[in-house]
Amino acid sequence: MNDDVKKYIYGAVTVFLVGVLAWVAIVYINSCGFTLTCIRGAQTVARTPIPTLLPATMPAMQAGDGKVIVSDKCRVAAVDLIGAWVEAGSSETEAFQFTDINGLNCESSFTEVMPLFVESNFWVSGSLSCVSCHSVDVTISLAQLDLSSYAGITAGSRRADAESKGTDILGGGKWEGSLLYDFLTTAKADVPGHTEAVSDLVIFAGKPLPTPTSTPKP
Repeated sequence: MNDDVKKYIYGAVTVFLVGVLAWVAIVYINSCGFTLTCIRGAQTVARTPIPTLLPATMPAMQAGDGKVIVSDKCRVAAVDLIGAWVEAGSSETEAFQFTDINGLNCESSFTEVMPLFVESNFWVSGSLSCVSCHSVDVTISLAQLDLSSYAGITAGSRRADAESKGTDILGGGKWEGSLLYDFLTTAKADVPGHTEAVSDLVIFAGKPLPTPTSTPKP
C-alpha cells in the first residue's frame, strides 16, 4: 500500500516537472527560436529604422561659375511690338525696329508678331488663342475677322466673304487709333475674350541692334 502511494506521488511530481519544463521550452522557442542569443526577444525600437541606402551611380552635378546668362532677345510689351510693326508699315517680310523696355534699339519681323495671334494661354493664363474665335472661315468667325494669317489680318473685319476686304483693324498705320489697339488695351465686358486689358504683357522678342562705334577723329 505504501509503495503504491509513493509511486503515485513520484509519478505526479514527475508529470508536473515535465509539464513545467515543456511549458518553459515552448515559451522560449516561441520568443527566441532555436538560438541561445534570443535576438527575437529584444525590445522593438520605437523609432523609424534607417533604410539601406543605394549607392549613387549618377554623375555629380557641376556647380556653375557664377556667370549670369543674358538672353540675346529684347524685352518689350506685346502690344508695343504689334504697334511697332503696324507703324513701320505692317510688312510681311521686311524687318522693323522698336525700342524695348530697357531702352535698347531692337529689330524684329512679322514672324515674331504672328504667334501673338495663334498661340493659346498667351495673353492671359488659361486663355484661348485669338484664332479660336477669329478663324479663317469669316462666315462663322466672330466679327468676320480672320487672324490666322497675314492676309487675314490685313484684310480687316466685317468681311462679306474670304475674297473681300473689310474694316481696317490696323488703323492705316496709326496704331493707337486702330481697332486692334482698342480691343487689346481696353476691357470690354460685353465682348467674349476681351473682358481684360492685356497691355501689360511683356515678352521676349527681337534682337538688339549693334551699337554704333564712333570713329576717332584724326
